Amino acid sequence: MNRHDNGAVSPPSPPPSPPSSPDAGQLDAASLQALASGQHADPFSVLGPHEGVVRALVPGARAVVVVTADGTRLPLHEQAQGLYTGAVPDARPGDPGSYQLAIQWPDTEQLTPDPYAFGPVLSDAELAGLASGDWRAALSVLGARLDQMDGVPGLRCAVWAPNARRVAVVGDFNSWDGRRHPMRLRHAAGVWELFIPGVMAGDCYKFAITDNAGAIVFKADPMARRAQPSPATASVVDDPTPYSWTDDAWMRSRAERQARHAPISIYEVHAGSWLAPDAERCVWDQLADKLPAYVQAMGFSHVELMPIMEYPFGGSWGYQPLGMFAPSARFGPPAAFARFVDRCHAAGIGVILDWVPAHFPNDAHGLARFDGTPLYEYADPREGYHPDWNTLVYNLGRTEVKAFMIASAVHWLREFHIDGLRVDAVASMLYRDYSRQPGEWIPNVHGGRENLEAVAFLRELNSTVREQAPDAIVVAEESTAWPGVTAPVAEGGLGFHYKWNMGWMHDTLRYMHEDPVHRKYHHHDITFGMAYAYSERFILPLSHDEVVHGKGSLLNKMPGDTATKLANLRAYLGFMWAHPGKKLLFMGGELAQPAEWNHDASLNWSLLDDAGHKGVQRLVADLNRLYREAPALHEQDNEPDGFAWLVMDDADNSVAAFLRRGRSSLMVAVCNFTPVTRHGYRVGVPLGGRWVESLNTDAGWYGGSGQGNQGAAQSSDQAAHGHAQSLSLTLPPLATLFFTHQG
Repeated sequence: MNRHDNGAVSPPSPPPSPPSSPDAGQLDAASLQALASGQHADPFSVLGPHEGVVRALVPGARAVVVVTADGTRLPLHEQAQGLYTGAVPDARPGDPGSYQLAIQWPDTEQLTPDPYAFGPVLSDAELAGLASGDWRAALSVLGARLDQMDGVPGLRCAVWAPNARRVAVVGDFNSWDGRRHPMRLRHAAGVWELFIPGVMAGDCYKFAITDNAGAIVFKADPMARRAQPSPATASVVDDPTPYSWTDDAWMRSRAERQARHAPISIYEVHAGSWLAPDAERCVWDQLADKLPAYVQAMGFSHVELMPIMEYPFGGSWGYQPLGMFAPSARFGPPAAFARFVDRCHAAGIGVILDWVPAHFPNDAHGLARFDGTPLYEYADPREGYHPDWNTLVYNLGRTEVKAFMIASAVHWLREFHIDGLRVDAVASMLYRDYSRQPGEWIPNVHGGRENLEAVAFLRELNSTVREQAPDAIVVAEESTAWPGVTAPVAEGGLGFHYKWNMGWMHDTLRYMHEDPVHRKYHHHDITFGMAYAYSERFILPLSHDEVVHGKGSLLNKMPGDTATKLANLRAYLGFMWAHPGKKLLFMGGELAQPAEWNHDASLNWSLLDDAGHKGVQRLVADLNRLYREAPALHEQDNEPDGFAWLVMDDADNSVAAFLRRGRSSLMVAVCNFTPVTRHGYRVGVPLGGRWVESLNTDAGWYGGSGQGNQGAAQSSDQAAHGHAQSLSLTLPPLATLFFTHQG
């Protein structure tokens, strides 16, 4: 569809002045052919004003007239198809105010400044910053933004494509004609630039890139702030009007809420399947109405969103993104996402985004061979191809690629007030031989398997976040024993704030999967996490990864009939909330959802009609409340003084008991992982007196048998577990109990 509303339509005009000489500014045959075929690599050398001549390339126009500043109309002559030329004595390069083009289309006349009358869009300093790897330059220079140049509103475009033969902007505003708006190459940085007057928010566009072999590919803007809904693939000019935030109070309190001594409990969400979508409203506005209030009522401190950056394949759940600056259009426009974040902050809920710098898909409209060469990815497939996901690996050794990625991280933190980034697949970034066989990978310069470029990138990323958003957090999904993931960069660490404790998750789920009669042979799985609990600052994750691809839901990882599964799950969740480490639970876990997660369907909220499932939901809410209100459970999460074993080695009874300490408070947690009620079970305690049973996962309120200690236990002088005082307890079957010292 041809669109001609990218400039003002002129009023009825006076008769034109006498035509200039038809021979004025005539081009040679080779230049004409290059322009007509969309292959001229230096459009500013021939188009626009040149020594008293103006040339305009407007295929499809019926006539073109130059309108000078004083209103004089000078017709241009069509030298070749779409190329109009004529003498305009007062037209000056770099002075777009000296004339405008009145283009006569079949249905209207369009009055617009000439894009080729403008001077360079970018300064030498900006280009130098980009070439040196400055993320600030990438963020401010690249992409397509509505702006003003010389007082003229329009679209400022810049794209990094150093090996391209030619680049043009195509879109709704020029009928997607690659001949119309070729760009200027700034050789120092390999950046192509152009200013196009009259483009409007909502217009779709791409870059038409001609490679050195002459092939043309149409690429989405890597820096686009908005994209078309999938399966369409164009970028969309975003409205630059800033969102009016109302979260000042939240932002002032964020540092304390996310400190290492704070109770951080995260609810992981897939935006498209938490609730059934309403076709009449965008997903973000639907979620804003319900999710913050639900997360608040459940006692979580944060919501973590699976990747929302634009991605082509829905089945990747966002973990193969192509639009690292654009919220996915499948959920709504960028302004709606900002409203959602604002609503979360109003409810006292932080927002963490999953962010994927490890790899990207090879879709033709994306980053793959962007300018006809491996630009964003490594050239050698032993470095640049990821066998696990059939994706491409970012070449983080290139300064421009590193700047692009860090600019993305800063963009989300700044523009959308995001409170944290969870960096996906860090292990795959750190090791060159990750998922590769001998001969399928290239050692680093020292002959080792470590990816030194990725290490340098992660350190710079975390240092930059601490500078630009000091109270935001960055979390690593890292599954190996790489040392110092959360150690400061100055001390040789990677500089993350927290790391997902994947080992704890795998060990404890393996333990819970065992029939209770066999658990005594696997007791180390439930206790081993404390052997390394203080090597990093950890988050304990029960994430989406554990409830997909045939792994079964959390509930169905538990042995036994339905009632037994529910009891096992309640005991396990109690153990998790008692254990040192921040908490993360994937949506549906609080419902004890029996089925694996399905990204094409909403959660099964009707489960809450069943008392057993409703009981698990009540338990999670109460665990979060206790975790938040009891300093002993979070205040010294990352300090060895915050934990001590009381019963570590009772494998025969599958019992574990431990002490949690705050700076001035104590709590005892006792877990019985068998279906046998244990009466008179003795646990040593450091203080005598009354210990209140603060929470019992076997309570009838949660769907349990209702056994316990009638609300409290009194210590006696009988020594146990290295303490002079002890408690004689009833341990309900498959239960975790919390006791708080009352005195």
